[in-house]
Amino acid sequence: MPGLELSRALYEEGVAPLLHGIPHAAALVGAGSEVLGLDTARSTDHDWGPRLQLFVPDDHERVRALLEQGLPRRVRGWPTRYEPAPDDPGVHRLADGPGGRHLVNVVEPGAWFTGWLGFDPNAEVTTADWLATPTQRLAGAVAGAVFHDGVGELTAARRTLRWYPTDVWRYVLACQWLRIAQEEPFVGRCAETGDELGARVVAARLVRDLMRLCLLLARRYPPYSKWLGSAFSALPEAAEVGPVLRGVLSAPDPQHDLAEACRMVAAWQNRTGLAEELSPEPRPFHSRPYPVLDAARFTRALLEEVRDPALVGLPPVGAVDQYVDSTDALERVGLARDVSRAVGRLGSG
Repeated sequence: MPGLELSRALYEEGVAPLLHGIPHAAALVGAGSEVLGLDTARSTDHDWGPRLQLFVPDDHERVRALLEQGLPRRVRGWPTRYEPAPDDPGVHRLADGPGGRHLVNVVEPGAWFTGWLGFDPNAEVTTADWLATPTQRLAGAVAGAVFHDGVGELTAARRTLRWYPTDVWRYVLACQWLRIAQEEPFVGRCAETGDELGARVVAARLVRDLMRLCLLLARRYPPYSKWLGSAFSALPEAAEVGPVLRGVLSAPDPQHDLAEACRMVAAWQNRTGLAEELSPEPRPFHSRPYPVLDAARFTRALLEEVRDPALVGLPPVGAVDQYVDSTDALERVGLARDVSRAVGRLGSG
């Protein structure tokens, strides 16, 4: 049973009957492969099972007491209690015995979003908030499922988070193109010197950047690395671009497949209408015979359309996970926001 379906059953059969008119919202959002709809049988060995967030504006202790007293021990045959894994206390596994604790997280909506994203979407959301939030966190906030929203705050917050404001989108796309521009000639140079391993390493980095770029063009927040390929493959455009990217990873000299992949994604960029339409055809890198897109052209075209004063003058590095690659930094939203603020100060100084 998919985790989202199991969590819906937990709410409808176990939680909702206990609340007796208490205003609330219920959902499964945030962390977990089931939130992205990508869980499999393998996912059930830890941090998986009937769980959800219960958003209530007040009276939290009363709601917690109702859950402790009345939540059934099983739903659809699955235990509803968890215990720390003996070999890894940082994760939870389903518990069949009389002990354990449920994972119905009772929380105020603004507090949950602030803890997950670093800001409350139902308050004023700034350009700095968008740039300081890792896309994997935004993906978790808008994915998953809402089982009930009698309060309305949860639905309003997810509507705000659905996608970037247009100028932020332009800026993030521009910075993603710049990442490609900075390394696209290196594949040919490595191949020219006989460094096949080096060419493949650079090509793999560029494939990752192109996959993330495709998700951004499709208005999808890129998830963390484990699910990047799955999210990319779900795009309709992946049927055309995907085989070329696989060729980049398998070819002894990947520069021609890479140039073709860049051409296809550049044509997609043109179709968005976000910036001046540019030729997507590859060209030599200066006097060298390496086929490249010259992706910085797309960076400049997008930045020329940006009017948000908060973005003008920023260094072209993008959102925090376009220049920070540390899992710990991206999982600690406070640290991610500190890093983003520091980069913003560099731009203004």
